[in-house]
Amino acid sequence: MPSVRQLKSAVAVNEAQEARTDRLPAGVLLRALVPHRDHRGKFTELFRETWDMGVHPIQWNAADSQPNVLRGVHVHHRHDDFLVVLQGRASIGLMDLRDESPTRDLGAVVELDGEHPAALKIPTGVAHGFYFHTAAIHLYGVTEYWDPRDELACRWDDPELTIPWTPHAPTVSERDARAPSLATLRAELRAVRGGQSTRRARGGMELGGASE
Repeated sequence: MPSVRQLKSAVAVNEAQEARTDRLPAGVLLRALVPHRDHRGKFTELFRETWDMGVHPIQWNAADSQPNVLRGVHVHHRHDDFLVVLQGRASIGLMDLRDESPTRDLGAVVELDGEHPAALKIPTGVAHGFYFHTAAIHLYGVTEYWDPRDELACRWDDPELTIPWTPHAPTVSERDARAPSLATLRAELRAVRGGQSTRRARGGMELGGASE
């Protein structure tokens, strides 16, 4: 059972993080996690279906990264992400690319680390990049099975990005080094999201006709 001190600490961290989410893109959620420590180490619950995060992962992945590694910037049009940093420290850069969002173009950075764990939900249409200050391990769940067609990207240092971060000469993958501009990414995202809306509309008409 968690101690009173742990519970009070969790409440304080949650309140602080709720205040921070006021400055995050709409739909991005941050939840403090409670590590239970003793002489053996620590135990931390990472996910429960009953938590009000609005995310239901069907695939879980783990990745380790070296210091000064940057993964991104990526955006998905099919799946939401549920992210926890287990070891090390990372800056999670975010930018809202949804045309219909009340926080359109808002950029933000969320700091995550293994000593003060928190879970971060990133919805579809919110671009994100992970910059690791130290060697780190992160766990992330996704709400659709991995599909390369759901992996859109732009350069992390595109001048149009509103993410307030300052990585210096980070190590990136070959794919991310070849990523196009933010303008190209926006066009690709609008095209796929527009196609999804058209298919849903057509599906509704077909279902309606069949039911009559």
